[in-house]
Formats: sequence, C-alpha cells, structure tokens
Amino acid sequence: MPTELEFAGRLGAALVLGGAIGLERELTGQVAGLRTHMSVALGAALFGIVSAYGWNEFAAVRAQTNVQIDVTRVASNIVTGVGFLGGGAILKDGATVRGLTTAASLWVTAAVGLAVALGGYSLAAMTTIGLVFSLILLRGPRGRIRRRYTIAQESVAILLHSGADPTRVISALRAVPDLDIRSISTRDAGDGVIVQADVEGPDLHSRLAELAELHEVAGVDVGG
Repeated sequence: MPTELEFAGRLGAALVLGGAIGLERELTGQVAGLRTHMSVALGAALFGIVSAYGWNEFAAVRAQTNVQIDVTRVASNIVTGVGFLGGGAILKDGATVRGLTTAASLWVTAAVGLAVALGGYSLAAMTTIGLVFSLILLRGPRGRIRRRYTIAQESVAILLHSGADPTRVISALRAVPDLDIRSISTRDAGDGVIVQADVEGPDLHSRLAELAELHEVAGVDVGG
C-alpha cells in the first residue's frame, strides 16, 4: 500500500504531465487548454487511486463477506466519461469539423492520469512525450500533406491573349496529371478569350499555375 506522500506525488505528476499536453493545446488556441487537461489528468489520477486502493478494508474472501470489489469499474468508467467530455470539444462549422485532436488529447490525458495513479510513471511519461511531440512536430508535415494530396474542387479561368487559339490551352489543361475536368467552356472577354473549367484534384493551385507559362495565356485565376 503506497503512503499518503506517494499518493500526493502521483497526483502532482498527473498535474505536470496533463499540463504538458494542455500547454500545447493552449498555445494553439483550442477550446480545451491548459486548465482543462490538468483537471482531466488530476481527476483521472484520483479516481484511479480510489479505485485501486480505496477499498482495501473491504477486501476479503468471498466466503466471509457478500461485498464484492472490482477495481476495474472506475477505470472503465473514466474512459466512457472522458469520451463525453471530449465530445464537447468537437465543433461543427459548416462542412468542417474542428476539435477532434483536442478531444483525443483529453482522452489520452485521462489515460496518463490513470497510469500515474497506478504507479506507471514511465509509461505515463513516454505517452505524454509521444503525444506532445506528435501534436507539435506533425503540424507542419500535416499541412504539406493536405495541400499536396487532398482532393479539391475549384473553378479556373484562363485568360488568353487576343487572337490566341484556345485549343492548345485546353489540350494543356487536359494533360495536367491527376486532374479531373468536370466541365470546360470558352467565352469572349472583349480583347481576348477566357477558358473556363471546373476541375478536381490535389494541389490545384501549383499545378494550374504552370499554365501561365504558355505564351497564349495572359493570366490564370484559380478559385475566383
């Protein structure tokens, strides 16, 4: 049975580790930040301590008492309860869903607090380090992956010089790799011709910007 001092140390460790996760969320302006993550870790740690060590005086052979103890019940309900708490961090803004990462970090923070409560300092510390590093270090690569590989749909308008033949530009547009052309048309623009197309594909801006290098093209407007 751990001493009261060790219990206090475990609660303190849960606060520190939960705060390390919450600090990253706080600095990125998320709805659940430093205080929320510290509270989740501290609460999970206390629940874990009570679950594992709070019922020792009731522990007895089944033949001697009708009181049955299951120390896993509180831990399993922590997982469920924090799931509801994380649901409050998920926000739907139009077609965009925000807060999923914060909800997941709250869930992991509860697991960290529970691990510390049961004396798993190394596992809790490694989990905290892994989560914080993934939240920080993967922010840049995630943006680059999204920009390059996420399928987007845009409308592109290609303005041609006066007297230019649009067929070469249309052929060049059709030759762009991984580009799905939904529709394409041409219209007069006073001193030139505009090739209008609805297209779909990854990294559209950089791919379609290459069309501006054609000598027939006066300008390219993507998404305008």
